[in-house]
Amino acid sequence: MIRFYNTLSRNKQTLQPVQEGKIGIYACGPTVYDYFHIGNARVFLTFDVLRRYLQYRGFDVTFVQNFTDIDDKMIKRAAELQISVDELAERYIRAYREDTEALGVLPADYHPRATHHIPQIIAFIEKLLEKNLAYELEGDIYYHVASFPSYGKLSHQNLDELSLGARVEIDARKRHPMDFALWKKEKPGEPSWESPWGRGRPGWHIECSVMSMVYLGNTLDIHGGGQDLIFPHHENEIAQSEGVSGQPFARNWLHVGYLNINEEKMSKSLGNVLTVRQLVKEINPLVLRFFMLSAHYRSPINFSGEHLEQAGKALERLNTLLYKLQERLGRVAEGVPSAEEEELLDFLEASRERFVETLDDDFNTAEGTAVLFELARKTNTYLDRFPEQKQNVLEPILKFYKEVNDIFGFLKMGPEAVSVLEKEVEELISTREKARSEKNWALADAIREQLKEKNILLEDTPQGVRWKFLDRENEKS
Repeated sequence: MIRFYNTLSRNKQTLQPVQEGKIGIYACGPTVYDYFHIGNARVFLTFDVLRRYLQYRGFDVTFVQNFTDIDDKMIKRAAELQISVDELAERYIRAYREDTEALGVLPADYHPRATHHIPQIIAFIEKLLEKNLAYELEGDIYYHVASFPSYGKLSHQNLDELSLGARVEIDARKRHPMDFALWKKEKPGEPSWESPWGRGRPGWHIECSVMSMVYLGNTLDIHGGGQDLIFPHHENEIAQSEGVSGQPFARNWLHVGYLNINEEKMSKSLGNVLTVRQLVKEINPLVLRFFMLSAHYRSPINFSGEHLEQAGKALERLNTLLYKLQERLGRVAEGVPSAEEEELLDFLEASRERFVETLDDDFNTAEGTAVLFELARKTNTYLDRFPEQKQNVLEPILKFYKEVNDIFGFLKMGPEAVSVLEKEVEELISTREKARSEKNWALADAIREQLKEKNILLEDTPQGVRWKFLDRENEKS
């Protein structure tokens, strides 16, 4: 039984798909006016892994993530760069694909763009006008929030208590301060399209309602994004979508927690905004992916050099185990598992069950990751105590880690991972030998410590340098 914390109801609810066996997910994507930052990356990674997990659990998943390619930020940035808005969009959609690929994020089934759905947006607005849920003001079209009695139900605010804030447009002509633009009248130099109300362009909120319903129908199984989108963006989506269809817009609302930088809110004013494009030049993207998934998606997470270093060391321990398993499968014994080996296989099955239980319970990737380390400790004990391992013991363990990696995507798997590690170790040993011949003892010692951090011990023998993995006492997570 899969349960998610629903922002709308403020409690955990059992996943009950609109269509049995099928799940439709809509996650708000980027406004493509710049490179996306690591706060955005956390959202993209969360929904990437959620989609993979639901597929693992047997659902036929359709995942939609939009590109907002027309809004005030797009127009301003295009003017600064002296290019068209469409050129700007193409540039940063391409950058988005490159940077998400570096993080291992799979493309959505559909990546609709707002400017490619202008006829559907106009038709949607016409329905709102027909139902007296919207009104025209000199070529601008506004949604009238007072006409939707349950406005504020997602953010759990009463309309009378709502105050003007960020992303709420101030216009004295509006019937209510919280009314929001569905269509904006053309301004000189801005992109525009023909409409029944004259040339203009869509507002921000209307785009997601239209595109999600085009691809997933009137009621979505899961809708979400960052917590910053709860109000006003998702609140407004509900009002206009349910206003048109008369049906619940989404059964489950999932929102990803904030990411702070060194205990401070990430903001341009503080100069601490980090883009993924910057980070992947300096750190292993798999470490960043592991770091993001090591916290519950709804919890705030603090990004720092120290935490990233800890994540890297923890991930290295898992990858070292996988290397050992893959390397030793080439020289395993045959035979019936012993009592101790049967106990390990029982623990493996229990680990698989616990992994599913933790992710079924509000998608708890943090606890799911902990399961991997618990199994790793047990497996390392087995590898240390039994000089001859059996194929029918190692293969099921490795298979489980592969299944998990198909979901989490942060482990190094396959023969290529073995060869890469061996090459890295041999290159470091060669560098160390050169340093020793030059009597650069400081560098030689530093390389020994570097390998020790990877759980690899060097032994200087008369026949040359040998290396082996440290025993389990040195591999605590």
